[in-house]
Amino acid sequence: MTKKTAVRTINGVDVEMGSGNVFADLGLPDADKLKIKSGLVIEITKAMRTMDITQKAAAERMGISQPKVSAMLRGDFTNLSERKLMDCLNRLGYDIEIKVRPATEPVGHLVLATA
Repeated sequence: MTKKTAVRTINGVDVEMGSGNVFADLGLPDADKLKIKSGLVIEITKAMRTMDITQKAAAERMGISQPKVSAMLRGDFTNLSERKLMDCLNRLGYDIEIKVRPATEPVGHLVLATA
C-alpha cells in the first residue's frame, strides 16, 4: 500500500518524498512484510554489536547456521520468516511485544516499533 507523495524541486532537481516504506516505493510485493523483517534484522544486528559477538556465536545462540547469519546481515533474509527472526531476537535476550488495536482505515497494517 503506497501513499501519495509530494514532489519538490531542490537545486533544479525534482525530489519525491518517500512513503516511509522503501519496499512499497520500489513496488515490491509484500512490502509491509519486508519492512517488518528488515526492522527485525536491524535489531538483530544492533544486538550482535552490543553483545560484541561473532556471527558464529550469534548463530549458535539463535539456532541458525552461520551462513544464514551472514546472509541476513548482508540483507538476504528472504529465507527467514518473521516468526524465526522474532525467535532469534528472543534468543539474543530481547523481549517482543505485539499490540493489536482497531485500524483507522478499512484495512489494517503492520508497524514495527523499537525502543
